[in-house]
Amino acid sequence: MRDFRTMKVWHKSAALTDVTYLLIAKYPESERFALVDQTRRAAQSIELNIVEACGKSSEGDFSRFLGYSMGSASELEGCLDISRRQNFGPNDLRSKAIDLVIEVKKMLAGFLRKMPPPRRR
Repeated sequence: MRDFRTMKVWHKSAALTDVTYLLIAKYPESERFALVDQTRRAAQSIELNIVEACGKSSEGDFSRFLGYSMGSASELEGCLDISRRQNFGPNDLRSKAIDLVIEVKKMLAGFLRKMPPPRRR
């Protein structure tokens, strides 16, 4: 098992979650149960799947959960793109979140390239 607190990608994803929370706090109330909720869950999922990956005993399980984080990062990137098109939230926070999500995806891709593929169940 790994300690997620020692992983740079986890620290970066935690920063992304924090910026995402600041950003979605500025979205219109009409998005509270739609884009706000989806965006929050995607950001949380990146960070929490990294944590869960670290609790797995096999390299294949570790890799699979990092893959889930990558999927959530792509989902968050899509949510941020919708918010850009709809002009929700401050541009500076959205730009910071976009920069962080791209950085997290690159870090996850680097991990995944080095890992054995997860086994099919």
